[in-house]
Amino acid sequence: MAVLWEELQEQVEAGTTAENASEDVVLVARMAVGDASGLVQLYERYGTALFGYLLRLARDRGLAEEITQDTLLAAWQSAARFQGRSSVRTWLFGIGRRQAHNRLRVQRREWVDLDQAAVVASSEPGPEDTVLARVERERIATALGSLRPLHAEVLGLAFIDGLSHAEIAEVLDVPVGTVKSRLWHAKAALAALLREMREDRA
Repeated sequence: MAVLWEELQEQVEAGTTAENASEDVVLVARMAVGDASGLVQLYERYGTALFGYLLRLARDRGLAEEITQDTLLAAWQSAARFQGRSSVRTWLFGIGRRQAHNRLRVQRREWVDLDQAAVVASSEPGPEDTVLARVERERIATALGSLRPLHAEVLGLAFIDGLSHAEIAEVLDVPVGTVKSRLWHAKAALAALLREMREDRA
């Protein structure tokens, strides 16, 4: 069954509601005064999504589990410094990304930065959008696993975790324009890979 790319985004939870967002801030405040139950509840709320994101970055289950623990420890230690400029979910993902980057750098895994990419993303659907609209979810997942880590990361944040461009910019600590550029490049790379997979099947 063909799954449209837009359907992937719609199937992902849109994020926290206003009520959950205020509850999240209360949980962080509880953590800041040493209440471990705040951390437990935050983990219950976001642990699965956080682990999935870190697994996509690390590409190793054991390493992703370690980075998740590092992230929760760092969140616990920095809870008093949370200023509420982003959602708690975005704050947590940002901490996770920094922890993953530090751990992976130590392991000498390659991180590629496309900040210099000067392509302006078009709002008009391109040929890659047409290809993406006709592939099955399973093939997209296979192709995502074959992409460069930077491409897989930005696509995962947008279409699996359901983060907005602004939230992705916060997590990656880059401008929104860079997020749009990275998404454009990532979608193009994914579409090319999917075209290759289709040709190989023919």
